[in-house]
Amino acid sequence: MPLAQLQIYVTMKFVKGVHMSPVVRRTVGILIFSEFLICLGMSLIFPVMPFIKNSLHLSATDIGVMSSLYALTQFVASPFIGRWSDRIGRKPILVAGLALFAASDVLFALTNHLYMFDLSRIIGGLSAGMFVPTAQALAADVTDVRQRAKVIGWLSASFSGGLILGPGLGGLLAGFGFKVPFWVAAGLGLCGLVATIGWLPDDRQHTHATAVVQPDLQASDWRRVLGGPMTMLFVLILVSSFGLQGFESIYSIFVNEVFAFTLQDIALVLTLNGIISLIAQVLFFDHLVAWLGEVRVTRYAFLFSAIAVLEILFTHSKPVVMVATLVAFTAFDLLRPAITTLLTKQSVNNQGVINRLNMSLTSIGNILGPLVSSALLDWHYQVPYTVVVVFLAASYLLTFTVHLGTKKSA
Repeated sequence: MPLAQLQIYVTMKFVKGVHMSPVVRRTVGILIFSEFLICLGMSLIFPVMPFIKNSLHLSATDIGVMSSLYALTQFVASPFIGRWSDRIGRKPILVAGLALFAASDVLFALTNHLYMFDLSRIIGGLSAGMFVPTAQALAADVTDVRQRAKVIGWLSASFSGGLILGPGLGGLLAGFGFKVPFWVAAGLGLCGLVATIGWLPDDRQHTHATAVVQPDLQASDWRRVLGGPMTMLFVLILVSSFGLQGFESIYSIFVNEVFAFTLQDIALVLTLNGIISLIAQVLFFDHLVAWLGEVRVTRYAFLFSAIAVLEILFTHSKPVVMVATLVAFTAFDLLRPAITTLLTKQSVNNQGVINRLNMSLTSIGNILGPLVSSALLDWHYQVPYTVVVVFLAASYLLTFTVHLGTKKSA
């Protein structure tokens, strides 16, 4: 428990500056901590894939299916989980999600059979589908209007931080054995589980007074959003998710087979990427948006990511590959917040529709990206990244068609 206590303490210090009751502050701190762990587990698999592939004599398609099963299960489970959490309370769903998270990583660490790896990823996807939307719902339940946007932003940051840091941490831990990252993730999941059981208040006692009842979304709400100029932004959300997962899901296999990257090389690149991407998002994103605006940030991110992936395709230098990788990942990590920020400014009254479409399209990209890229990698090593470059270049051109206002009420 010392590790859990340390991380909870750091998180609680982080939220201390916002005016909240002690119960709400503790609830928010545990949600941020646990969501970070869930997303960390989602991305730990990437650096160890070539070594699983080689040791078990699997195809790239086998690995792609394994990666996509997580996102597919999360996508299918999330709508049902939301209804269950409304009926039985948030805490039981959160506890079950963390328990499944730990179980999935233990299973992955114990087995050497493909079908068990797939089962592990399905269980992991179910755990994410249970935890992530429920955590956001509980955060909305316990906060008032003034606090809610900031707290949801912190949860989004913990989500992104876990996805960004997971591959680097997985690569470092895999230096001790490619199963070690999953044992560590399982241990962290158990820490989060114990903290949630022991310290998270019973939401049935604390959320009814402040709970926000979300009205059912009408067909007119969907048409208002999809029928307007925001359609292009949703297209870009889908493309950016597909491009990121299409690039990242096979990256370790690609550089291992084409450039003979070792586990240490992969760990170095992914760790540097995690550090640089977090710095870019935390310290520079707001300044970039203030200077260029969200549309131009999106445009340049697509452009630089396309150039970087193209450079990886044609270079023969390992250092150049490392630098181009850092450019591509940083550009990808700026894309999502830029497009999401732009979306939230377009319609105050349709945030529910916008958020659901955003998450759904992201999930679809996360499902299709690994499947398509891994299948193309089995065909020819240059084809998947060529497809990614084409999508990114087309998206760069599509950004010139985006002309949106801000802060509209409908």
